[in-house]
Amino acid sequence: MGSAAKALPLHWLPSRPVSGIIRSIHSERSIRSPVTIGFAHAELIAVLVAVTGDEPRVMTIRSGNALPSGPFEMGHRTLQSGLREWVQEQTEHPVGYLEQLYTFADRDRNNDIPGGRTISISYLGLVNEQSGAGRPGWHGWYEYFPWEDHRQGRPVVLDEIMARLRSWADADPARRDHRHRRADFTFGLDGGGWNEDLALQRYELLYEAGLVSEAGCGAEANLGRAMFADHRRILATGIARLRAKIKYRPVVFELMPESFTLLRLQRTIEALAGLTLHKQNFRRLIEQQDLVEETGGTESETGGRPAKLFRFRYTVLEERALAGTKLPLSRN
Repeated sequence: MGSAAKALPLHWLPSRPVSGIIRSIHSERSIRSPVTIGFAHAELIAVLVAVTGDEPRVMTIRSGNALPSGPFEMGHRTLQSGLREWVQEQTEHPVGYLEQLYTFADRDRNNDIPGGRTISISYLGLVNEQSGAGRPGWHGWYEYFPWEDHRQGRPVVLDEIMARLRSWADADPARRDHRHRRADFTFGLDGGGWNEDLALQRYELLYEAGLVSEAGCGAEANLGRAMFADHRRILATGIARLRAKIKYRPVVFELMPESFTLLRLQRTIEALAGLTLHKQNFRRLIEQQDLVEETGGTESETGGRPAKLFRFRYTVLEERALAGTKLPLSRN
């Protein structure tokens, strides 16, 4: 990747509280049986991320077509405890780090509930994938967003995407120039370079252009793997949040084993960002920030000489909880 990629301001997605008067409560436990709040239905939904074998993975249900979700019930003490309960029930998988992601409440986001409206309170969680635990189905991020992985260079699918976006832009002469500029900026063709933080904006542009099946295009024309309702949009929101967050908080260590090599740490960050990093610059910045310490052990990597094992200095997290800690994303 080129080093000319321009850094853009971080994209914040603030959480919004659910408003309304509780009119009735349906306690039947089902993935799509949310509580009724006013004239809307409230549910909790999880984007649970792991990195396994150099690949970012998301926990799914319904054979990879949906994210774990369930209604927020009166028996739940908090939103977060309710989500943890739903994830445990649906997947039998423990959840560690968890933060509120966004509240989705668009009028047309779910048409499966006649006369109703679904408000989804989403959370982002970081876990370690456990094979054989419960019934979760782990799937790679890039099954759903193949254009987001630039570790091996520019994805071939981008040629098709840009050709179809050009046709979409040209179909509306009044807005043609504006649409072309949006496509170029969002997909890094405006001279500013690829910005990995714009994962959500890229998906939403494809949705607006009718290039994903969630927007009504046929399955044969769909780009990437589709998901139920707007779950792919929720996943894109989680990807964008995590890509931005690893630059100023050391949350990536939630995805690491107790001890690890610096190469494993680099590969994990590259998997999440969808970019390759300069090895020496990466290690220098990690050392400068004093994020890790040696364990005294070693591990053989790819048949070469043994590499030193490190562990995260948890005191750093306490010391810098307010100031923030940056993990570098300097490109090759």
